[in-house]
Amino acid sequence: MWQRVQTLYLLLATGLVASLLFCTKAGDVPYMEYWPYAVLIILTTFLQVMALTTYKHRIFQMRTAVLAAIILVGLQGWLVVDFLKTHNDPVFHVTAVFPIVATILDFLAARGILADELLVRSADRLRAAKRKKK
Repeated sequence: MWQRVQTLYLLLATGLVASLLFCTKAGDVPYMEYWPYAVLIILTTFLQVMALTTYKHRIFQMRTAVLAAIILVGLQGWLVVDFLKTHNDPVFHVTAVFPIVATILDFLAARGILADELLVRSADRLRAAKRKKK
């Protein structure tokens, strides 16, 4: 499990998203103070952990990682809209880009999981053809 690069991508993405639970957005306003952000962050963290631990079910793992990435794109869009709507020019922290970085890591992990699944299917096809010849 840990020897695959996609597991490391998922672990990094999980760490980035989970760190949003304890970080502040702008000034001293934590992400968890605004309940829609809190729901999205908790849901995405749950999906990330699920994708990280279901390594024996590659298709489910890939779908869970992609779903988490789609939710993170929505969260990032919401953060951008929130940033543009503020008129008193608050300074956002570097944590405001964590969702987009986690999204990129999720898509890289999904690509690696898909490559593994295709490799396993190819090997199964070759084994079946070899058994058929005997």
